[in-house]
Parts: sequence; C-alpha cells; structure tokens
Amino acid sequence: MSSSNFIHIRSTLLLTVIGFLLLPLAHAQNRDISYMSSGGKLNPLQAIMDIRHYTISLDVDIENQKISGYTDIDILLSQKTDTLLFDLVYLLEVYKIKVNNKPAKFEHNKDKIYITCDGGFNAGKQLVKIEYGGEPPVAVRPPWNGGFTWTKDRSGNPWVAINCQKEGGRIYFPCKDHPSDEPNEGVDMYITVPGNLVVGGPGLLQKVTSKKGKQTYHWKTNYTISNYCIVFNIGNYKVVSKDFTTIKGNVVPIQFYVLAEDTAYAKKLIELKERDTKVLEKYFGEYPWVKEKIGICEVPNSGMEHQTMITFQNKFVYKKIGESDYSANLFHEYAHEWWANKVTNKDWAHLWIQEGIATYAEALIHYDLGGQAAYDQIINAHKRSIKGKKPMVGGDELSEDETYAGNDIYTKGSFFMHSLRYVIGDDIFFPTLKKLATDPRYTYDNFVTTDDVEKLFSDESKQNLKPFFDFYTRTTDVMDIVIKESGYQKYLIQVNNFFMPLPFEITTSTGTTRTIIGKEGITVDSSLPPQVDIKGYYYKKITQL
Repeated sequence: MSSSNFIHIRSTLLLTVIGFLLLPLAHAQNRDISYMSSGGKLNPLQAIMDIRHYTISLDVDIENQKISGYTDIDILLSQKTDTLLFDLVYLLEVYKIKVNNKPAKFEHNKDKIYITCDGGFNAGKQLVKIEYGGEPPVAVRPPWNGGFTWTKDRSGNPWVAINCQKEGGRIYFPCKDHPSDEPNEGVDMYITVPGNLVVGGPGLLQKVTSKKGKQTYHWKTNYTISNYCIVFNIGNYKVVSKDFTTIKGNVVPIQFYVLAEDTAYAKKLIELKERDTKVLEKYFGEYPWVKEKIGICEVPNSGMEHQTMITFQNKFVYKKIGESDYSANLFHEYAHEWWANKVTNKDWAHLWIQEGIATYAEALIHYDLGGQAAYDQIINAHKRSIKGKKPMVGGDELSEDETYAGNDIYTKGSFFMHSLRYVIGDDIFFPTLKKLATDPRYTYDNFVTTDDVEKLFSDESKQNLKPFFDFYTRTTDVMDIVIKESGYQKYLIQVNNFFMPLPFEITTSTGTTRTIIGKEGITVDSSLPPQVDIKGYYYKKITQL
C-alpha cells in the first residue's frame, strides 16, 4: 500500500476514535443501545476487509444473563493496513485477541475494536480470534429494539431469544457489521447451555456434546448470511419434522423448534408451512436453502426472518382467507427467505426491496387462497396505510434507523409492486420478479440496489421505467390527476405532475378502455363525467373541475 493510503487510513482511524469518544457518557451508565443502528457509511478500514467465515463459540450463563467465549473471523484484506476494525457493543469486555495465532494489541472503544500491529497486516488471508464476555444488552422492545430476551415459558423453563436487525450482530459477537458484506463461507456456532435446554440456530445441526451437566450445540451453515440472522434461540424445545419436496424435486426437512408445552400445535403449523412454501415457490422459485432446512423456532416476541430458522409467535391463532387458515406473521417472515436472505439489499437505503416485496407476497397468497376480491382488499389496505412522510429511498449508505423510522417501505413497497404489475402486465411482471429472485446476479453472494431492480424491469419490459421507479421510491409525491370539462360532453384528463406516459383505465358513458396519457393529457367524449383508475392501480389523487 502507498504511503498516502497509510496516511488516509491513520487519519480516518484518529477521527473515528475521537468521534466515538464524544458519544454521550450516558450510554455507559445506563446500558443504553438505543443509539445503535446497523449500516450507514462504510468505514475505510472495513471497506478493505472481506469477511469469509465466522466461528462463534459461547457459553450462555442463563441464571446471570451473561455470555463468554470467542469469535474467530476469517477475512481477506484487499490491501495492507496498520489497523483491523471490528464492531462489538461496549457492554461486552474483550479479554484477548490473536491474529494468525499471535497475540495482538487492541483497543475497545465505544462499540469498536481497533487491532493494531507495528508492521501492519498484509493483504490476503487473516485469522482473527477475539475472546470476550459479559452481559449483552437486554431487548427493550423485541424485535424492533433488539438484544437478548431472558424469560421463561409457561412451565417455568428458561427461554432465551436474540434479535438484532436494527443494531446488528455486534450486540453479541465481534463482526464487520454492515449489510454489504456477509460471510461467503458461512458460519459455525458452538453454543453451550444447561443440559435440559435446546438450542436452535441457522443451517444444520452438526452435533450435540454433553459435559458436566451442559450441552454444546454445533450449528453450521455453508451459505452466505446476514449478520442480523446469525442468532440462536434457547428453550425447552421439541423438534417436530417433516420432509418437503421442492418445486425442483429436492427433499428438504421442515423442522419446527416448538416449546414442549406447545407440541400439540406443531402438526397444523407444519401443514401451513408446506402450503405456504408451494405458493412462494410458484412466484419466486425454489426454496433458497435446500441443502439445509426449512426452519421455524417458537420465540417470546414477534417473528423475524432469521435465515433457515425464521422465528414465530402468534399463539397459534389464525385468520381465514376464504376457507383457509393463515398467519401473516408466519407467512411474511417466511417470504423473507427469498426477499432479504436470498435477495439482499446492498445497504439499508434500499430496504423497501426486502420489506416491500415480502409484503406484496402477502397479497399474492391472498389471491391464491381467496381470489381477486381477497387480493384487492389487502392491496387497498396497503394503499390506505401509506403515510408519505419520507421517500422509501432517501439516499445511499444509510443506517437502518435512517431508512426504517417513519417510512412506508412495507405497504408503499407492496403497492408499488401492484402498480408496476399493471404498467408492464402480468406476462412480463411475474417472470421478471421470479428472475430477480433466481438470477445469480441478484442473489446469495451478490447484493442489490433500487437501480438494479429498475434496470432489470426496464430491460425485460423494453421500456424506460426509471421515472416510474423514481416517482414511487425517491419522492413522497402523489399522482395528481385533473379531470376538466372542456366542452359539451368533452373532458380533458391530465396528470399535473407528469413524469412519463402511463396507461390508465378510463371509464366513460360508453365503457372502460385502457389508454395512455401523455404530457398533454387526453380528451374523451362522455355524457357522464369520466372516472380514472377506479380499480386503484396507482397512488393518486383526483380533482374534478
């Protein structure tokens, strides 16, 4: 690395340390982590690191609500550096660090671990071992405000859950906590708990070993995985399993980690999981993790999309769509196996891709179970819930908080998919949506932005959809349609804030036709005032003059 690059990195390090030292001292006094938000601008020290693999080995002291152990981090450096930078919540204490089996100097300041070496760290492979422990943060409002939840089931058995989408995996293990980098070679987890408890985790269970009244569960995933999905849950679980054959003929187990006291509910839930899988595979392609499992874990908080082990809690209460039972919590988190875990946003600025399309998937299963009326009802509900306080995409390199708070990424994202479907038609929309979910350019090791999604739909539809994407995702504007009487039984229909020609269904006294409205608008003949888009394909307001 050139001397100028060394100076740049050293300067960045100094500024970063100063910035974090100026954080309010209240954080250290009241164990507050509300300020933490994953993502944001990527630190130059971390931009040169490619995370390849994590090994997390922890003993969980449930009685004292503590953890202790180590994390091994395999990385590739793109260039030489004098400092390695990892994220770990200030509440945990770092005891010892080795780099390539040699003791290393380090500082743990305000959620950051700075590891230094007089001779620098060379480009290429590095193995970092960090030993640490302490009391991890306790979740305030899981899963939205994350941390550990230490509770008990109805029978009095310990029950532990972890949630960290907002804060990131750094709440309990040292990592590069940014959505743009996932461990390409997966994760190994060794979690030690009291012998009467069970650990559920990502991937496949490799082995359970017993020693001195404790059991260590070794979970392993070989897939790339988001930091906030690298979590485990502990409880008095029973495992109820059933094999499922995917749309491509692969056999993958459905495994439900259900509390022993709730095993009577497991059979029905697995049946719903089978049905939901078939619906999701129809629209988005084969279940993404066929080499591992379709996992569900019962937890004491609202569910999350933890990869190969989504979490679930609705007390086994279902609503009806047509004649079928349905759980929005179960289905939405499961849709995230495709939209979040397989197709992953490059940074949190583009979170609508994950949340919006997963929410639109709910409309699709409403159609499959209840027909067009059920689809129309939920889409209308999504449209009515749009607040329009800020754009879905507010820039680039944003933190989770900056995008999530006060945003319409769920319902406006879903309604945008509905509008896009109308503009380009089902024959293009559905194959393109499946392509987004299956093409290697957008899945697994690769990440997506709004521009990537727009370009794919533009290419497949052979029209420039960028103005349409920008209007919905980068503004809070409402399509402003004006209908003005221009003569005897003649009406001028215009879009005041026109951004591109779009198709509209226009209903006159002679019937309904699909017509393109351009910048100048169109004039229609009708003995009655015409109506525009009465089925509600667009996010709009209409003024009749």
